[in-house]
Amino acid sequence: MTLFTFSVVKIFLISSFTAIIAIFLAPFLIKFLYKIKFWKKEARTKTITGEEAEVFYSLHKDREVSVPRGGGLIIWCSVLIVIFLFYLISKFSDIWWLKSLNFLSRGETWLPLFTLITASLVGLTDDILQVFGKGKYIAGGMAFKRRMLMVILIGAIGAWWFYSKLGWDSMHIPLVGDFSLGIWYVLLFIITMLACWSSGVVDGIDGLAGGVFASIFGAFAVIAFSQGKVDLAAFCIAITGTLFAFLWFNIPPAKFYMGETGILGLTTTLAVVAFLTNSLIVLPIIGGLLVIESGSVILQLLSKKFRKKKIWLCTPIHHHFEAKGWLPYKVTMRFWIIGIVLAIIGTAIRLLG
Repeated sequence: MTLFTFSVVKIFLISSFTAIIAIFLAPFLIKFLYKIKFWKKEARTKTITGEEAEVFYSLHKDREVSVPRGGGLIIWCSVLIVIFLFYLISKFSDIWWLKSLNFLSRGETWLPLFTLITASLVGLTDDILQVFGKGKYIAGGMAFKRRMLMVILIGAIGAWWFYSKLGWDSMHIPLVGDFSLGIWYVLLFIITMLACWSSGVVDGIDGLAGGVFASIFGAFAVIAFSQGKVDLAAFCIAITGTLFAFLWFNIPPAKFYMGETGILGLTTTLAVVAFLTNSLIVLPIIGGLLVIESGSVILQLLSKKFRKKKIWLCTPIHHHFEAKGWLPYKVTMRFWIIGIVLAIIGTAIRLLG
């Protein structure tokens, strides 16, 4: 077996195994979440600017009070279990192919794993505060500024690791070349992580976020593999595998929602993966739906402030289509298609570079 063939087998095996672990864990998690009634007591009634969220409330008043949050737990917990399981196997086994399944490495997966776990724990804290009505944010939860500071802190740690430990300070532009940024690399890293975090508004309809992030991390798995970063490719494809498992229970009617513990972990980890593959330029293409979703919110806020009227019936934009009469599953599947096409285009552009 050639090294290339084994590497392909490795990432497929890891993806499948992680998905199986997630599917096995999900029923136990669902039972526990329902037992403790881990859902919001009422749908959000206020917009981010303090106005009445009449359209949103009419769409979600029955959904959000009966389906638990916290489904993102199976994503990062499954990845954590698998990555350390294969690490331990590699330490105690003398079988070469078992040892080679380890994908925990300093240069490729330490930082994204740290980011995934740390941000997911912050998100879990926010979910707990929202469910039990604590905190100052809308309908409970961690204050917006505090969450933003946590993301900045995680981004600062990541930027320090890249700049000081890995010695990275340049950005690649496909078909052009690399450009050194010096210390500005640190600021760019933090800004990118904040931008990815703000795109977490994509979560809101059964199956939507899971499918969108599956195509994004699948794309970065291909890019990482093309660069010879097999461990990072395995990490990305492991997340993709857990997202497929998550979707098994999240497609309509959803058994649980991803919650902040899933969204915060995935968005911040996405920023790290984009830098590890030197693919920042194509990130807005591969994650184009995330840009559209967060952009719709920003434009809506600006329009309401300066024009005194809305552009869309409700934001993020997937709620606009719901309000227009599209069935939720139609919005989800059409957004999946758009996301896959954008991921393919972005990957192709990066591979050209």
